[in-house]
Amino acid sequence: MSDSDLETGELLVILRHGPHGTSWLREGLDAALVAAAFGRRVSLLFMGEGVSALVSGQQAGPLGQKGTAPTLEMLAMYDIETLWVEAEALASLGLAEGDLMLPSRPLVAESIERAVAAHPLVLTF
Repeated sequence: MSDSDLETGELLVILRHGPHGTSWLREGLDAALVAAAFGRRVSLLFMGEGVSALVSGQQAGPLGQKGTAPTLEMLAMYDIETLWVEAEALASLGLAEGDLMLPSRPLVAESIERAVAAHPLVLTF
């Protein structure tokens, strides 16, 4: 994959945490939505446990913790359409692209490096 194959925005939000147990995923998604609402072009990269946030059929977490599926479903309304997943994490979790609730493009390590370098602003959650 060449650098020209990567659609980039002004902000890359890297999401490394799963949908339950912490608020990191929700906070990262909120940051992406706020940036998009203010006209930023936003790309999302799901890495490590963060890939599990895209698994179809997510339920609310323990103790009434809200699920993130409704927030993920709103991404298109905010014109956040560039979604990447770490290919290695996808494989290590035993998932395939078809298991994900939103169309996402798997990236190998070298492509992830180029995607990060191509964005002037990167936030990690």
